Amino acid sequence: MRVLGIDPGTAITGYGVVEEQGGELKALAFGAIKTSAERPLSARLQTIYRGVKELALEWKPSAAAVEELFFSSNVRTAMSVGQARGVTLLALADAGLPVAEYTPLTVKQAVTGYGGADKAQMQEMVRLLLGLAETPRPDDAADALAVAVCHLNSAGLAVLSDETTAAL
Repeated sequence: MRVLGIDPGTAITGYGVVEEQGGELKALAFGAIKTSAERPLSARLQTIYRGVKELALEWKPSAAAVEELFFSSNVRTAMSVGQARGVTLLALADAGLPVAEYTPLTVKQAVTGYGGADKAQMQEMVRLLLGLAETPRPDDAADALAVAVCHLNSAGLAVLSDETTAAL
C-alpha cells in the first residue's frame, strides 16, 4: 500500500510518500510545497492545490492521509491553516483518493507510542521507522511522513481487526 501524507500549512505544506510492502516501510519521496507571504492568499492556495494534485498524479498512492487542524490560540493562523487544509482535501478528492484525517495526538501515538512526544522524538522515530540516514527536512516533511506512517499502521490494524472478526 502506498500513502501520500500531508501536513498542511499556508507557508509550507509538507508531503511524504510512504509505501508498505511485506511489513517494511519505505519513504519514496518527501519535501514541501512552499508559498511566499508576499503573494496573495488566493495564489498561495492555488499553488498548494496544484502541488498536492501533482503529487497524487505522480506517485499514484492508494490513499492519502492529512493531519487535522491543531487548535491554536492564534485565530488568524488557524484560519490560514484551515484554508490550506481545504484546498489540500479538494486536490486529493479531485485526484480520486480516499482521504483519512488524523489528529496530531493520534499521529504521535501511532509513530512513537506516546501522545506527548516532542518534535525531536517524532522526527527520530520517523527516521528510524523509514530507515533514513538523516532526519527529513523541513520539519513539515517529517510530519507528513509521520501522518503517512500513522495511516499505514491504522490500515494494518483495520485489516487485522477485519480478519479477527471474520474468524469469529
